[in-house]
Amino acid sequence: MDVATLFFLSSGLFLGWSLGANDAANVFGTAVGSRMIRFTTAAMICGVFVILGAVFSGAGAANTLGRLGAIDTLGGAFMAALSAALSVYLMTKAGLPVSTTQAIVGAIVGWNLFSATATDPATLSTILGTWVICPILAAAFAVVLYKLTAWFLGRANFHMLRLDAYTRVALVLAGAFGAYSLGANNIANVMGVFVPSSPFKDITLFGAAGLSSAQQLFLLGGLAIAVGVLTYSERVMLTVGGGLMPLSPVAAWVVVMAHSIVLFLFASRGLQSFLVSLDLPTIPLVPVSSSQAVVGAVLGIGLLQGGRTIRWRVVGSVSVGWVVTPLVAGLVCYVGLFFLQNVFGQPV
Repeated sequence: MDVATLFFLSSGLFLGWSLGANDAANVFGTAVGSRMIRFTTAAMICGVFVILGAVFSGAGAANTLGRLGAIDTLGGAFMAALSAALSVYLMTKAGLPVSTTQAIVGAIVGWNLFSATATDPATLSTILGTWVICPILAAAFAVVLYKLTAWFLGRANFHMLRLDAYTRVALVLAGAFGAYSLGANNIANVMGVFVPSSPFKDITLFGAAGLSSAQQLFLLGGLAIAVGVLTYSERVMLTVGGGLMPLSPVAAWVVVMAHSIVLFLFASRGLQSFLVSLDLPTIPLVPVSSSQAVVGAVLGIGLLQGGRTIRWRVVGSVSVGWVVTPLVAGLVCYVGLFFLQNVFGQPV
């Protein structure tokens, strides 16, 4: 890989780092915020499983972003990823769990406008629809899981120390599942724009299975996400873990599971094929917002408990971030493309 190619890919790596710094909070934030798992332990588990999810299950959602805007030059992909990364970084620095999905969608639409490329209305409406469905679905899963868990614990009548130990194990397993789902679903946000212009060639390992060009991009992106988790995610974890409302350890587990199920549903090609085989409606393979999923799950539990403990001012701040992020990313991308093409002479 030459220096120029590495430079263009650097914005995708920066976006991956920003995603890890921000969205890892949605996987382990409730566990860390409730003091059930140490941050270092959570970060290491999250880093490993997000890479596995990105490499082995990341292709489905990436194809959807490609239909929204097929950015066919490294320069254009560089600026789209950089614009999304800057937007996410600024929100992360403010301690707000924003949507990387919304940032990259805004950037892609900005590229479409600059290049006079039509934005596919069907794909855009599908993605926008998930921004509404995702938190509602997460809230519904959280309510059901919370009621089932409360019923089970009431019947099991565990000793307090044993319940504490079981809860810690459950949070680790749920976090690992959540990190895998995050990598599978959101790697499209990090490296999806680079797939049409990927500089890599398919490689074969041991004469059989290997890594495709896209999987090599996803591996790089997954590593960047893992670095973001390890270096900069603690502050947002604490916001998600305790900022929206106080969470018991059991409620923290329910939030992580509800969030993870939603992300997995929108990334699973196997589930989609299964539904097709039964002639049932399919779930679109779309990169959904993990931030929206976890906030929806927390609010679902809060509303189930009467809504008195929800910190609505924090919810309002997070919601404003969701609205502003795609607008900022689109504007930055449009302006950046102008300078990249007209000042630096790069094809975009």
